[in-house]
Amino acid sequence: MKHAPWIPLLAILMTAAARTAATPAQAQKSSDTPQSQKETAPPQQEPTAAELSRGETISSAFLRTFEFQEYEFRSAAEAMPTGKYGFRPVQGLFSKEKPEFGPSELRTFAEQVKHVACANFAFSAELNGKTPLPGCDKDAPASVKTRAEILTYLRDSFASLTKSIAAINDKNRFDPIEGPYAGPNTRLGMVGVAIRHIADHYGQIAIYLRLNGIVPPASRSNPPELKDFPAR
Repeated sequence: MKHAPWIPLLAILMTAAARTAATPAQAQKSSDTPQSQKETAPPQQEPTAAELSRGETISSAFLRTFEFQEYEFRSAAEAMPTGKYGFRPVQGLFSKEKPEFGPSELRTFAEQVKHVACANFAFSAELNGKTPLPGCDKDAPASVKTRAEILTYLRDSFASLTKSIAAINDKNRFDPIEGPYAGPNTRLGMVGVAIRHIADHYGQIAIYLRLNGIVPPASRSNPPELKDFPAR
């Protein structure tokens, strides 16, 4: 999915956001264990490379990265309060731009989240050999309006794309994929685009959060837990 260039604005926003920057910490699920027990409980041991390789599949390798992107993006969407979902960093800066893909105007926070959700559904449809929704590069369903509706739409989009990625195996990984979003491609190529697309827009909404004095959850020392995470 292509985007209109906005590097000059990104530099402006990064300068402003740096004033409230926090040291990134790896996002992880918090448990229901009381705080006193958390402080004394031994840290969970991460699997070694050898342990991972024994049960690794193409889909599991992609899903490890995809699950992290899911947490980053969904937690950021949950962190922005209702009153800030209409936030747009600047107005009219790119009004003269006429991009082939995407809007000329910077998206609001709500539009960013809806765009990623719509794209997730679109990539999932293409991976499943179905026709995706039109216009996901510019808009998303108008029926999705409130913060609660947007968060549900986003969660469901990750669930849909997770299933499509999990279906990739040694036999179908190079199957041809056609469609308006990142096509023509192969299954493996499409998954790479889908993950990159989420990361691209996460970088943008992370700045939106910091411009409103909010540290993205994935960058906090104690990242909050999402409900039904991952969205399976």
